[in-house]
Amino acid sequence: MNEEAVADIRSRLEAIGEELADLGLELLREALAQGGESLEVAARQRRLASARRSVLKAAGLLGGSGAA
Repeated sequence: MNEEAVADIRSRLEAIGEELADLGLELLREALAQGGESLEVAARQRRLASARRSVLKAAGLLGGSGAA
């Protein structure tokens, strides 16, 4: 497998992880500005956090010393 291509994919996954984190924080800020956090907002934030963890796990797997 082309190591440069894998490194590029890993970098993009890490950037996506950061975007998901930013979206989660923005969602929480908006909820607080509107007077509190609803159950719907909490559920959306949890989904974003879960997606972020999954994306970062994939990036980590690609960066391992034995990645194929």
